[in-house]
Amino acid sequence: MKKINFYLLEYALGVLKRDGKKTLFIVTILTLLTALLSSVFFITNSMKYELNETVDALPQIIVQNTRGFKIIDIDNASVDKLLNLEGVINVHTRLWGYYKFEKAGVYFTLVGIDEFEEPYTKTLASINNNASLNSSNMIVGEGVLKLLEKNYYKDYFNFIKPDGSIKRVDIIGSFDSKLNLESNDMIVMSKELLGEIFGMPKNHSSDLVLSIANKEEIATIAAKIKQILPNARVITRDDMKLSYENIFNYKSGIFLALFLISIFTFFIIVYDKLSGLSSSQTKEIGVLKAVGWKVSDVLTEKFYEAFSISVFSYLLGVSLALIFVYVFNAPYLSSIFIGYSDLKPSFEIAFVADFDTLFLVFFLSVPIYIAATIIPAWKVATQDADEVMR
Repeated sequence: MKKINFYLLEYALGVLKRDGKKTLFIVTILTLLTALLSSVFFITNSMKYELNETVDALPQIIVQNTRGFKIIDIDNASVDKLLNLEGVINVHTRLWGYYKFEKAGVYFTLVGIDEFEEPYTKTLASINNNASLNSSNMIVGEGVLKLLEKNYYKDYFNFIKPDGSIKRVDIIGSFDSKLNLESNDMIVMSKELLGEIFGMPKNHSSDLVLSIANKEEIATIAAKIKQILPNARVITRDDMKLSYENIFNYKSGIFLALFLISIFTFFIIVYDKLSGLSSSQTKEIGVLKAVGWKVSDVLTEKFYEAFSISVFSYLLGVSLALIFVYVFNAPYLSSIFIGYSDLKPSFEIAFVADFDTLFLVFFLSVPIYIAATIIPAWKVATQDADEVMR
């Protein structure tokens, strides 16, 4: 293994210091490009993780009642019909809906659960086991709690019912979930209370969720449900996953555009360097050869220059991207994916360690910039010193 020539390294750092303005400009551009690329990949990976985890936590089949293509309440009497289907383990009645907090201009997701009811998600199971809900209290997600406290609702919240009257509900606790998309905007309360707030008839639910014994039979059972309930809208987990993926892929296209712009800008810099050295740089190489430097010495010194600039810019850019995404929550960039951020409480982007992304950004920047620096220097260094200095 070739040892580091500290004399050449010292000379290379001296050249970078001497050309301070030029060095600062290149470092700034490379750092910004690296930060932008890294931020794009970090946000994409985090959002993809959130979506996949959220889809996996969704029910296997959801049954909704419709009238004129509009979703309406479903009669709980349908539960017995669905339980008679072979392969159906359980049928849960769900009571949920969106409530707009006018003052903050956001929507909360209200979910109703009963104390002795078997929850259909792990998040609801943990809440149900650790709290006692009644007709006058509720538990809120971390995002909801922060927003309510910001608007001076620390211990309670006033809901406006369909008839215009106000229902005061006490806040008895908050919960956090690994899935921000699932629970950050969620408020959990008893079904009785939720039905009162939404003015929903008794023995009616928002929809039904089914647990199936054999995953391979989900499509078959969904078809049978359509025969039993002709007006029902039957949604499987695969349908929801496909819908999420379509939205994700569409918005990933915007990120791809940012990626291409960054790469294009970077390669303009590379092309400019490959087009040749400046007259002062060419003369410098001629002088170095005249005083006894070999071609290998010139190339080693140029390697140290390029390596110092590119690696420093890479490390600085990745560090800025980590702070921008995971500390400041990627303002503006994250809104490309979180299109409803103005309607729901904002949430923190989950940290996902992805070394493949770091390696990809590294190989898209450092080796290419080093090559773009060494190749023109090699073309000049291989010529005779007197020819170069003319």
